[in-house]
Amino acid sequence: MHDKHLYEYAVIRIVPQVEREEFFNVGVIVYCKNPRYIAMQYGLDDQKLAAFCPELDVEQVRKNLEAFKSIASAKKTGGPIAQLDAASRFRWLTATRSSVIQTSKTHPGFSDDLEATLHKLFEDLVL
Repeated sequence: MHDKHLYEYAVIRIVPQVEREEFFNVGVIVYCKNPRYIAMQYGLDDQKLAAFCPELDVEQVRKNLEAFKSIASAKKTGGPIAQLDAASRFRWLTATRSSVIQTSKTHPGFSDDLEATLHKLFEDLVL
């Protein structure tokens, strides 16, 4: 039997025009203190993004999402923030910001398979 882990997650959103507060979901990030798990999954629909906000630079958005993923994964390409512990990385990624990429408030849950939970949340909240 697997242990149930208390985890937190946030939905990653694209907010093309911050002042309008319109957004659509593109990913999720999951964090669990023990076993120090943090992972992110995203999918960017270029056609949806172009229809929603044609003036937005899709490649720049993709690069920024990849930077988020590098930070979550603690890759060196994520810069100094990626070298922080998992909790600090999650808190930085989910901090309130006024930018094109934003996250929802964090939500808790229990999981006995964090990777499966990440994929299920992505399927339910993004696809």
